[in-house]
Amino acid sequence: MEGVGGDGASAATALNQRRHELSKLFQYYLDKTTPHATYRWIGTFVLALLYALRVYYVQGFYVVTYGLGIYILNLLIGFLSPLVDPELEPSDGPMLPTKGSDEFKPFIRRLPEFKFWYAITKAFCVAFVMTFFSLFDVPVFWPILLCYWIVLFVLTMRRQITHMIKYRYIPFNLGKQKYSGKRPSASGSSPRAD
Repeated sequence: MEGVGGDGASAATALNQRRHELSKLFQYYLDKTTPHATYRWIGTFVLALLYALRVYYVQGFYVVTYGLGIYILNLLIGFLSPLVDPELEPSDGPMLPTKGSDEFKPFIRRLPEFKFWYAITKAFCVAFVMTFFSLFDVPVFWPILLCYWIVLFVLTMRRQITHMIKYRYIPFNLGKQKYSGKRPSASGSSPRAD
């Protein structure tokens, strides 16, 4: 009788080991995608397009799509918000400059770009899988959901943009700043030979 319990324990151990190996392999490939932001977002866009085509083809799952839209809106707020909100938490850590004379401090997001991408991609995958189960196809008049989502988006973005203006931050990297200082004259002698 003890041999049967031992076989079950070894099978569970083997299953856990296999799951751990697959998890490490997945994390390895996920880490390799980190520097390739453009290709990651193109892949997510293709996945979103497949999801949209699936919803259009089956003419349903509008509640799933609405939930996906609300989730993405929530992620977008985190992506556009600073790590330390000066309105909520005045702290001694890195803060956004509030005056022109303040020292420059880089914008640190509450939700980094990679985590934002990963969460959106997972959300589209889950929503896509949900479209294969009729349990999630709740009959609803979709134009009302669409109008409500648009109102939520406009109100949320207005609040977020007002916050950006009030605390003077831009959550996007507009590239390296170029300073136009004095240019060396072409005919002048330079102590450095380039």
